[in-house]
Amino acid sequence: MDDLKQRALDYHQFPKPGKLSVESSKPCATQQDLSLAYTPGVAEPVREIEADPANAYKYTNKGNLVAVITDGTAVLGLGNVGALAGKPVMEGKGVLFKRFADIDVFDIEVNAATPDEFIQTVVNIAPTFGGINLEDIAAPHCFYIENELKKRLDIPVFHDDQHGTAVIVAAALLNALDLQGKTLPRAKIVFLGAGAAGCSCAKLLKLMGANNITMVDRKGVLDTSRDDLHDNNRELAIAAGSVKTLADAMQGADVFIGVSAKNGLPPALVSSMAAKPVIFALANPDPEILPSQVFALRDDVIMATGRSDFPNQVNNALCFPYLFRGALDAQAKQITEQMKVAAAKALSQLAREPVPAQVLEAYQLQSLSFGKDYIIPKPFDPRLMEYVAGAVARAANAGE
Repeated sequence: MDDLKQRALDYHQFPKPGKLSVESSKPCATQQDLSLAYTPGVAEPVREIEADPANAYKYTNKGNLVAVITDGTAVLGLGNVGALAGKPVMEGKGVLFKRFADIDVFDIEVNAATPDEFIQTVVNIAPTFGGINLEDIAAPHCFYIENELKKRLDIPVFHDDQHGTAVIVAAALLNALDLQGKTLPRAKIVFLGAGAAGCSCAKLLKLMGANNITMVDRKGVLDTSRDDLHDNNRELAIAAGSVKTLADAMQGADVFIGVSAKNGLPPALVSSMAAKPVIFALANPDPEILPSQVFALRDDVIMATGRSDFPNQVNNALCFPYLFRGALDAQAKQITEQMKVAAAKALSQLAREPVPAQVLEAYQLQSLSFGKDYIIPKPFDPRLMEYVAGAVARAANAGE
Protein backbone atom coordinates (compact mmCIF):
# COMPACT_ATOMS: atom_id res chain seq x y z
CA MET A 1 0.00 0.00 0.00
CA ASP A 2 2.89 2.39 0.71
CA ASP A 3 4.20 1.76 -2.80
CA LEU A 4 0.74 2.44 -4.26
CA LYS A 5 0.49 5.67 -2.29
CA GLN A 6 3.81 6.98 -3.60
CA ARG A 7 3.12 5.93 -7.18
CA ALA A 8 -0.30 7.62 -7.04
CA LEU A 9 1.17 10.83 -5.63
CA ASP A 10 3.96 10.84 -8.23
CA TYR A 11 1.42 10.23 -11.00
CA HIS A 12 -0.54 13.28 -9.93
CA GLN A 13 2.47 15.55 -9.37
CA PHE A 14 4.82 14.83 -12.30
CA PRO A 15 5.76 15.97 -14.90
CA LYS A 16 3.35 18.77 -13.99
CA PRO A 17 0.69 18.84 -11.26
CA GLY A 18 -2.81 17.59 -12.02
CA LYS A 19 -4.35 15.42 -14.73
CA LEU A 20 -6.04 17.94 -17.06
CA SER A 21 -4.90 20.79 -19.28
CA VAL A 22 -6.53 23.11 -21.84
CA GLU A 23 -5.35 23.00 -25.42
CA SER A 24 -6.34 25.17 -28.36
CA SER A 25 -8.35 23.44 -31.07
CA LYS A 26 -7.54 26.12 -33.68
CA PRO A 27 -4.19 27.42 -34.98
CA CYS A 28 -2.88 30.66 -33.53
CA ALA A 29 0.54 31.08 -35.13
CA THR A 30 0.12 34.14 -37.37
CA GLN A 31 -1.35 37.62 -37.27
CA GLN A 32 -4.22 36.39 -39.43
CA ASP A 33 -4.94 33.53 -37.00
CA LEU A 34 -4.96 36.00 -34.12
CA SER A 35 -7.40 38.30 -35.92
CA LEU A 36 -9.80 35.36 -36.33
CA ALA A 37 -9.34 33.83 -32.87
CA TYR A 38 -9.85 37.15 -31.12
CA THR A 39 -10.53 40.67 -32.25
CA PRO A 40 -11.89 41.60 -34.74
CA GLY A 41 -13.00 38.21 -36.10
CA VAL A 42 -14.46 36.85 -32.86
CA ALA A 43 -17.21 39.47 -33.03
CA GLU A 44 -18.90 37.57 -35.85
CA PRO A 45 -19.84 34.43 -33.90
CA VAL A 46 -20.82 36.66 -30.97
CA ARG A 47 -23.39 38.37 -33.21
CA GLU A 48 -24.63 35.01 -34.52
CA ILE A 49 -25.13 33.61 -31.02
CA GLU A 50 -26.86 36.78 -29.83
CA ALA A 51 -29.29 36.44 -32.74
CA ASP A 52 -29.86 32.71 -32.07
CA PRO A 53 -28.48 31.03 -28.92
CA ALA A 54 -28.54 27.64 -30.67
CA ASN A 55 -25.59 28.89 -32.73
CA ALA A 56 -23.42 28.40 -29.63
CA TYR A 57 -23.38 24.71 -30.60
CA LYS A 58 -22.09 25.73 -34.04
CA TYR A 59 -19.41 28.27 -33.14
CA THR A 60 -18.21 27.27 -29.62
CA ASN A 61 -17.23 24.13 -27.74
CA LYS A 62 -20.50 24.11 -25.76
CA GLY A 63 -21.76 20.98 -27.53
CA ASN A 64 -18.76 18.92 -26.46
CA LEU A 65 -18.13 20.41 -23.02
CA VAL A 66 -19.33 18.91 -19.74
CA ALA A 67 -19.00 20.37 -16.26
CA VAL A 68 -17.97 17.85 -13.61
CA ILE A 69 -19.13 19.53 -10.42
CA THR A 70 -18.92 18.62 -6.74
CA ASP A 71 -19.32 20.14 -3.31
CA GLY A 72 -16.97 17.54 -1.84
CA THR A 73 -19.48 16.14 0.62
CA ALA A 74 -19.23 12.45 -0.38
CA VAL A 75 -15.91 11.85 -2.14
CA LEU A 76 -15.23 8.19 -2.90
CA GLY A 77 -15.40 6.33 0.41
CA LEU A 78 -13.65 9.20 2.17
CA GLY A 79 -16.75 11.18 3.11
CA ASN A 80 -17.05 14.95 3.43
CA VAL A 81 -13.49 15.99 2.57
CA GLY A 82 -14.44 19.39 1.18
CA ALA A 83 -14.63 20.78 -2.33
CA LEU A 84 -10.90 21.33 -2.87
CA ALA A 85 -9.87 17.85 -1.69
CA GLY A 86 -12.37 16.42 -4.19
CA LYS A 87 -10.58 18.04 -7.13
CA PRO A 88 -8.32 15.03 -7.97
CA VAL A 89 -11.43 12.90 -8.41
CA MET A 90 -13.11 15.50 -10.62
CA GLU A 91 -9.96 15.76 -12.74
CA GLY A 92 -9.91 11.98 -12.98
CA LYS A 93 -13.48 12.03 -14.21
CA GLY A 94 -12.40 14.48 -16.86
CA VAL A 95 -9.63 12.13 -17.98
CA LEU A 96 -12.16 9.32 -18.45
CA PHE A 97 -14.58 11.54 -20.36
CA LYS A 98 -11.79 12.49 -22.75
CA ARG A 99 -10.18 9.07 -23.04
CA PHE A 100 -13.34 7.08 -23.65
CA ALA A 101 -15.72 9.51 -25.40
CA ASP A 102 -13.57 12.47 -26.54
CA ILE A 103 -15.63 14.85 -24.39
CA ASP A 104 -13.96 17.93 -22.94
CA VAL A 105 -14.43 18.72 -19.24
CA PHE A 106 -14.01 21.62 -16.87
CA ASP A 107 -13.87 20.32 -13.32
CA ILE A 108 -15.55 22.70 -10.88
CA GLU A 109 -15.34 22.44 -7.10
CA VAL A 110 -17.91 24.57 -5.27
CA ASN A 111 -17.83 25.76 -1.67
CA ALA A 112 -21.53 26.06 -0.87
CA ALA A 113 -23.12 26.57 2.52
CA THR A 114 -26.49 25.15 1.43
CA PRO A 115 -27.88 23.01 -1.41
CA ASP A 116 -29.70 26.05 -2.78
CA GLU A 117 -26.44 28.01 -2.92
CA PHE A 118 -24.85 25.13 -4.84
CA ILE A 119 -27.82 24.98 -7.21
CA GLN A 120 -27.66 28.68 -7.95
CA THR A 121 -23.94 28.45 -8.67
CA VAL A 122 -24.53 25.70 -11.22
CA VAL A 123 -27.42 27.58 -12.82
CA ASN A 124 -25.25 30.69 -13.14
CA ILE A 125 -22.45 28.89 -15.00
CA ALA A 126 -24.62 26.50 -17.03
CA PRO A 127 -24.57 28.55 -20.29
CA THR A 128 -20.95 27.45 -20.75
CA PHE A 129 -21.76 23.76 -20.99
CA GLY A 130 -23.59 21.16 -23.03
CA GLY A 131 -24.13 18.98 -19.94
CA ILE A 132 -23.71 18.86 -16.17
CA ASN A 133 -22.22 15.81 -14.40
CA LEU A 134 -22.82 16.03 -10.66
CA GLU A 135 -20.35 14.06 -8.62
CA ASP A 136 -19.70 13.03 -5.01
CA ILE A 137 -22.59 14.91 -3.41
CA ALA A 138 -24.01 13.40 -0.24
CA ALA A 139 -27.55 12.06 0.07
CA PRO A 140 -30.21 13.24 0.57
CA HIS A 141 -29.11 16.64 -0.75
CA CYS A 142 -27.96 15.07 -4.02
CA PHE A 143 -31.57 14.14 -4.88
CA TYR A 144 -32.86 17.65 -4.29
CA ILE A 145 -29.95 19.27 -6.14
CA GLU A 146 -30.35 17.10 -9.23
CA ASN A 147 -34.13 17.48 -9.36
CA GLU A 148 -33.98 21.26 -9.03
CA LEU A 149 -31.28 21.60 -11.68
CA LYS A 150 -33.24 19.40 -14.09
CA LYS A 151 -36.21 21.74 -13.66
CA ARG A 152 -34.17 24.89 -14.23
CA LEU A 153 -31.76 23.93 -17.00
CA ASP A 154 -32.24 22.99 -20.66
CA ILE A 155 -29.16 20.75 -20.84
CA PRO A 156 -28.64 17.22 -19.47
CA VAL A 157 -28.02 17.00 -15.72
CA PHE A 158 -26.76 13.66 -14.45
CA HIS A 159 -25.65 12.54 -10.99
CA ASP A 160 -23.29 9.71 -11.88
CA ASP A 161 -23.09 8.25 -8.38
CA GLN A 162 -26.81 7.55 -8.69
CA HIS A 163 -27.60 6.85 -12.31
CA GLY A 164 -24.26 5.69 -13.71
CA THR A 165 -24.16 3.02 -11.03
CA ALA A 166 -27.78 2.09 -11.77
CA VAL A 167 -27.14 1.60 -15.48
CA ILE A 168 -24.11 -0.64 -14.93
CA VAL A 169 -25.81 -2.67 -12.21
CA ALA A 170 -28.86 -3.19 -14.41
CA ALA A 171 -26.75 -4.29 -17.38
CA ALA A 172 -24.69 -6.73 -15.32
CA LEU A 173 -27.71 -8.10 -13.47
CA LEU A 174 -29.64 -8.83 -16.67
CA ASN A 175 -26.76 -11.02 -17.82
CA ALA A 176 -26.05 -12.63 -14.45
CA LEU A 177 -29.67 -13.63 -13.99
CA ASP A 178 -29.83 -15.04 -17.49
CA LEU A 179 -26.76 -17.17 -16.86
CA GLN A 180 -28.33 -18.43 -13.62
CA GLY A 181 -31.57 -19.31 -15.42
CA LYS A 182 -33.54 -16.56 -13.69
CA THR A 183 -35.43 -13.42 -14.75
CA LEU A 184 -35.66 -9.90 -13.39
CA PRO A 185 -39.44 -9.96 -12.77
CA ARG A 186 -39.25 -13.16 -10.70
CA ALA A 187 -35.97 -12.54 -8.85
CA LYS A 188 -35.97 -11.78 -5.11
CA ILE A 189 -33.54 -8.86 -4.80
CA VAL A 190 -32.00 -7.47 -1.60
CA PHE A 191 -30.14 -4.14 -1.44
CA LEU A 192 -27.79 -3.28 1.39
CA GLY A 193 -27.51 0.50 1.23
CA ALA A 194 -30.39 2.89 0.62
CA GLY A 195 -28.47 6.03 -0.26
CA ALA A 196 -28.04 7.71 -3.63
CA ALA A 197 -26.71 4.69 -5.50
CA GLY A 198 -28.96 2.11 -3.86
CA CYS A 199 -32.18 4.04 -4.43
CA SER A 200 -31.36 4.83 -8.04
CA CYS A 201 -30.38 1.23 -8.80
CA ALA A 202 -33.59 -0.08 -7.28
CA LYS A 203 -35.76 2.42 -9.13
CA LEU A 204 -34.18 1.61 -12.49
CA LEU A 205 -34.55 -2.13 -11.88
CA LYS A 206 -38.21 -1.60 -11.00
CA LEU A 207 -38.69 0.35 -14.21
CA MET A 208 -37.12 -2.54 -16.12
CA GLY A 209 -39.43 -5.12 -14.56
CA ALA A 210 -38.19 -6.09 -11.08
CA ASN A 211 -41.12 -6.87 -8.76
CA ASN A 212 -39.50 -8.03 -5.51
CA ILE A 213 -36.96 -5.61 -4.02
CA THR A 214 -36.14 -5.24 -0.33
CA MET A 215 -34.01 -2.30 0.76
CA VAL A 216 -31.89 -2.51 3.93
CA ASP A 217 -29.95 0.28 5.62
CA ARG A 218 -28.16 0.65 8.96
CA LYS A 219 -31.46 0.54 10.83
CA GLY A 220 -32.83 -2.50 9.03
CA VAL A 221 -35.40 -3.11 6.31
CA LEU A 222 -37.11 -0.10 4.78
CA ASP A 223 -40.77 -0.73 5.50
CA THR A 224 -43.89 1.34 5.89
CA SER A 225 -43.68 1.35 9.71
CA ARG A 226 -40.57 3.53 9.69
CA ASP A 227 -40.93 7.27 10.17
CA ASP A 228 -37.33 8.19 9.25
CA LEU A 229 -37.60 7.69 5.48
CA HIS A 230 -37.29 10.54 2.98
CA ASP A 231 -38.93 11.24 -0.35
CA ASN A 232 -36.35 9.32 -2.36
CA ASN A 233 -36.47 6.04 -0.46
CA ARG A 234 -40.01 6.06 0.91
CA GLU A 235 -41.42 4.75 -2.37
CA LEU A 236 -39.10 1.72 -2.08
CA ALA A 237 -40.39 0.68 1.35
CA ILE A 238 -42.15 -2.68 1.58
CA ALA A 239 -45.24 -3.39 3.67
CA ALA A 240 -44.45 -3.74 7.36
CA GLY A 241 -44.21 -7.36 8.44
CA SER A 242 -41.87 -9.96 9.85
CA VAL A 243 -38.93 -9.09 7.56
CA LYS A 244 -36.99 -6.58 9.66
CA THR A 245 -33.28 -7.33 9.30
CA LEU A 246 -30.75 -8.11 6.58
CA ALA A 247 -30.73 -11.73 7.78
CA ASP A 248 -34.51 -11.90 7.37
CA ALA A 249 -34.36 -10.45 3.88
CA MET A 250 -31.56 -12.74 2.71
CA GLN A 251 -33.53 -15.92 3.34
CA GLY A 252 -34.05 -17.41 -0.13
CA ALA A 253 -32.83 -14.27 -1.91
CA ASP A 254 -31.78 -14.61 -5.55
CA VAL A 255 -29.76 -11.39 -5.64
CA PHE A 256 -27.71 -9.35 -3.15
CA ILE A 257 -26.59 -5.89 -4.23
CA GLY A 258 -24.31 -4.10 -1.78
CA VAL A 259 -23.75 -0.36 -2.08
CA SER A 260 -22.78 0.15 1.54
CA ALA A 261 -19.50 -0.54 3.30
CA LYS A 262 -16.71 -3.03 3.94
CA ASN A 263 -17.79 -6.34 5.50
CA GLY A 264 -21.46 -5.41 5.31
CA LEU A 265 -22.52 -8.93 4.30
CA PRO A 266 -21.80 -11.60 6.94
CA PRO A 267 -20.62 -14.81 5.22
CA ALA A 268 -23.26 -16.87 7.02
CA LEU A 269 -26.00 -15.05 5.10
CA VAL A 270 -24.56 -16.20 1.76
CA SER A 271 -25.53 -19.73 2.69
CA SER A 272 -29.15 -18.69 3.26
CA MET A 273 -29.63 -17.45 -0.31
CA ALA A 274 -31.50 -19.39 -2.99
CA ALA A 275 -29.77 -21.78 -5.38
CA LYS A 276 -27.67 -20.10 -8.08
CA PRO A 277 -27.62 -16.64 -6.50
CA VAL A 278 -26.06 -13.40 -7.73
CA ILE A 279 -23.93 -11.27 -5.39
CA PHE A 280 -22.82 -7.75 -6.33
CA ALA A 281 -20.59 -6.45 -3.50
CA LEU A 282 -19.86 -2.96 -4.80
CA ALA A 283 -18.44 -1.02 -1.84
CA ASN A 284 -15.05 0.49 -2.74
CA PRO A 285 -12.25 -0.11 -2.18
CA ASP A 286 -13.29 -2.95 0.12
CA PRO A 287 -16.46 -4.86 -0.81
CA GLU A 288 -19.20 -6.02 1.53
CA ILE A 289 -17.76 -9.51 1.17
CA LEU A 290 -14.73 -10.82 -0.71
CA PRO A 291 -15.13 -13.30 -3.56
CA SER A 292 -12.82 -15.72 -1.73
CA GLN A 293 -15.22 -15.75 1.22
CA VAL A 294 -18.21 -16.37 -1.02
CA PHE A 295 -16.65 -19.19 -3.03
CA ALA A 296 -15.40 -20.87 0.12
CA LEU A 297 -19.06 -21.33 1.05
CA ARG A 298 -20.61 -22.26 -2.31
CA ASP A 299 -19.69 -22.57 -5.97
CA ASP A 300 -23.00 -21.72 -7.65
CA VAL A 301 -22.68 -17.94 -7.23
CA ILE A 302 -22.08 -15.28 -9.88
CA MET A 303 -20.10 -12.53 -8.17
CA ALA A 304 -19.26 -8.93 -9.09
CA THR A 305 -17.43 -6.15 -7.25
CA GLY A 306 -16.35 -2.59 -7.96
CA ARG A 307 -12.68 -3.57 -8.14
CA SER A 308 -10.53 -4.16 -11.19
CA ASP A 309 -8.54 -6.99 -9.57
CA PHE A 310 -11.57 -9.31 -9.48
CA PRO A 311 -13.72 -10.53 -12.39
CA ASN A 312 -16.89 -8.62 -13.28
CA GLN A 313 -15.94 -5.10 -12.25
CA VAL A 314 -19.06 -2.93 -12.09
CA ASN A 315 -17.46 0.31 -13.21
CA ASN A 316 -19.22 3.62 -13.94
CA ALA A 317 -16.65 4.32 -16.67
CA LEU A 318 -18.70 1.95 -18.81
CA CYS A 319 -21.63 4.35 -18.62
CA PHE A 320 -21.14 8.06 -18.10
CA PRO A 321 -18.79 8.86 -21.03
CA TYR A 322 -21.05 7.13 -23.54
CA LEU A 323 -24.29 8.30 -21.99
CA PHE A 324 -23.12 11.89 -22.30
CA ARG A 325 -21.68 11.24 -25.76
CA GLY A 326 -25.08 10.07 -26.96
CA ALA A 327 -26.89 12.91 -25.21
CA LEU A 328 -24.53 15.56 -26.60
CA ASP A 329 -24.69 14.13 -30.11
CA ALA A 330 -28.50 14.29 -29.97
CA GLN A 331 -28.36 17.76 -28.33
CA ALA A 332 -30.73 16.33 -25.74
CA LYS A 333 -32.18 18.68 -23.14
CA GLN A 334 -32.25 15.98 -20.47
CA ILE A 335 -31.23 12.39 -19.80
CA THR A 336 -34.42 10.38 -19.62
CA GLU A 337 -35.24 7.03 -18.08
CA GLN A 338 -35.52 5.64 -21.61
CA MET A 339 -31.96 6.73 -22.36
CA LYS A 340 -30.69 4.98 -19.22
CA VAL A 341 -32.57 1.79 -20.07
CA ALA A 342 -31.16 1.94 -23.60
CA ALA A 343 -27.64 2.24 -22.20
CA ALA A 344 -28.14 -0.72 -19.85
CA LYS A 345 -29.53 -2.95 -22.58
CA ALA A 346 -26.72 -1.99 -24.97
CA LEU A 347 -24.08 -2.87 -22.35
CA SER A 348 -25.82 -6.15 -21.64
CA GLN A 349 -25.85 -7.06 -25.32
CA LEU A 350 -22.23 -6.09 -25.92
CA ALA A 351 -21.03 -8.51 -23.23
CA ARG A 352 -22.59 -11.34 -25.24
CA GLU A 353 -20.62 -10.52 -28.40
CA PRO A 354 -17.23 -12.08 -29.28
CA VAL A 355 -14.42 -10.15 -27.57
CA PRO A 356 -11.95 -8.50 -29.99
CA ALA A 357 -8.20 -9.10 -29.80
CA GLN A 358 -7.64 -5.45 -28.81
CA VAL A 359 -9.47 -6.03 -25.52
CA LEU A 360 -7.62 -9.27 -24.80
CA GLU A 361 -4.30 -7.48 -25.35
CA ALA A 362 -5.27 -4.59 -23.06
CA TYR A 363 -6.02 -7.01 -20.24
CA GLN A 364 -3.29 -9.55 -21.08
CA LEU A 365 -5.81 -12.35 -21.59
CA GLN A 366 -5.72 -15.32 -23.93
CA SER A 367 -9.49 -15.60 -24.18
CA LEU A 368 -12.67 -14.09 -22.79
CA SER A 369 -16.29 -14.94 -23.45
CA PHE A 370 -19.73 -14.36 -21.99
CA GLY A 371 -20.07 -16.37 -18.80
CA LYS A 372 -19.98 -16.20 -15.01
CA ASP A 373 -16.62 -14.35 -15.00
CA TYR A 374 -17.56 -11.99 -17.82
CA ILE A 375 -21.03 -10.47 -17.48
CA ILE A 376 -20.18 -6.87 -18.32
CA PRO A 377 -17.88 -5.38 -21.01
CA LYS A 378 -14.38 -4.18 -20.22
CA PRO A 379 -13.81 -0.39 -20.07
CA PHE A 380 -11.24 -0.50 -22.89
CA ASP A 381 -13.62 -2.18 -25.34
CA PRO A 382 -13.60 0.11 -28.42
CA ARG A 383 -17.15 -0.93 -29.34
CA LEU A 384 -18.67 0.84 -26.33
CA MET A 385 -18.94 4.09 -28.26
CA GLU A 386 -20.95 2.52 -31.06
CA TYR A 387 -23.12 0.34 -28.83
CA VAL A 388 -23.86 2.57 -25.87
CA ALA A 389 -23.58 6.12 -27.22
CA GLY A 390 -25.48 5.07 -30.33
CA ALA A 391 -28.29 3.49 -28.31
CA VAL A 392 -28.55 6.57 -26.07
CA ALA A 393 -28.69 8.96 -29.03
CA ARG A 394 -31.38 6.87 -30.70
CA ALA A 395 -33.42 6.82 -27.48
CA ALA A 396 -33.00 10.60 -27.13
CA ASN A 397 -34.15 11.22 -30.69
CA ALA A 398 -37.09 8.82 -30.31
CA GLY A 399 -38.25 10.73 -27.23
CA GLU A 400 -38.28 14.14 -28.86
